Amino acid sequence: MIFTDDTEETLRAAVWLVNSAEDPDTLVSLSDEATFLGGFGYTGRIDRDEAELAGLRELRPQLRTMLLAPRDDMAAAVNEALAGVSLTPRLARHGDLDWHLHAVADDHPLAERVLVETAMALIDVIRAEEGSRISVCADDTCDAVALDLSRNRSKRYCSTACANRNAVAAYRARRAGS
Repeated sequence: MIFTDDTEETLRAAVWLVNSAEDPDTLVSLSDEATFLGGFGYTGRIDRDEAELAGLRELRPQLRTMLLAPRDDMAAAVNEALAGVSLTPRLARHGDLDWHLHAVADDHPLAERVLVETAMALIDVIRAEEGSRISVCADDTCDAVALDLSRNRSKRYCSTACANRNAVAAYRARRAGS
């Protein structure tokens, strides 16, 4: 494990949200929001309405900028995100997660809590100088974000589909060259 469980989960959730904006957009309905919520353990206020969905959709470009920023710019983006909300840090334990930090009250809007939790996770990334674990997918035709939480830093693609497409292309290129 590179980061704590809650940091890794938050980074996965942020990458999922950012990548949902790729074509085809996979966060357009309340059903899509339910898929997101089912995959990630957000607690507290969940409205499951169009306003909340719109807030998550509007958050995606800011998350992308934060995730892909160089270290100093990432720190500035984290500071900006944290300065924009009223922080009420406290330790919480729920679901399968042991004690971890919640930085804002549970009654804040979901998009705000996602932003703050992502900023908190990026603090760990910045402090550990592990920003290279977050990059754009290595597939030339894909602009999605890839998150590498492997021990050997071997993940270069955003998904199995991109990895497989590139492996097949490399195999065919080798076969054609021999």
